[in-house]
Amino acid sequence: MTEFWEASFIGNQTMWGFEPADSAILTKDFFLEKNVKDILIPGIGYGRNAKVFMDNGINVTGIEISKTAIELAKLNELHLNIFHGSVNDMPFDNRLYDGVFCYALIHLLSDEEREKFIKDCYDQLKPGGYMVFTTISKEAPMYGKGKQLGKDYFEILDGVKMFFYDSSSVEREFGKHGLIETSEIVEPHKNAENKPPFTFTMIKCQKVG
Repeated sequence: MTEFWEASFIGNQTMWGFEPADSAILTKDFFLEKNVKDILIPGIGYGRNAKVFMDNGINVTGIEISKTAIELAKLNELHLNIFHGSVNDMPFDNRLYDGVFCYALIHLLSDEEREKFIKDCYDQLKPGGYMVFTTISKEAPMYGKGKQLGKDYFEILDGVKMFFYDSSSVEREFGKHGLIETSEIVEPHKNAENKPPFTFTMIKCQKVG
């Protein structure tokens, strides 16, 4: 997986542009409404989804496995702390955050990795804090394509494995971690003419106690 994303960055350094994803904008509004001031973004990439939070007074810390992406974030003058490493190795610090935002990452993890990742994110929330995940839905056009590795789990390209969520798997994986809301969002697939948009599920959780 690392090699795939490194190749993507090297081949097309800003493959998704610099505009934030629609779900990042919606999450920014949600975090502002909930007075979230300090957030963690696992899988921050080159920071296209970080700036919208920073521009609205929210402090951002990132985690990113790609050194290339971290360098691109620096080149684009994103002044924030980014831990270099895999989300599988969380936590990287002992801080508790008001919020966690994770975009288009969790579905790239295995069953065991997803379980650990969700718990690690939840454990790094302050009491009352929120975490928001945007993940691929079974409504996405690539669902069922490629080699099936398990229930709703496919290798859609060589080395690119995806788990596709529906309401039951969201409840199963997030229900014990403060699940409060799910919604679907169709993200405009920028810079990819004649390709269908992605159907994502937005998952919101709140830490109780």
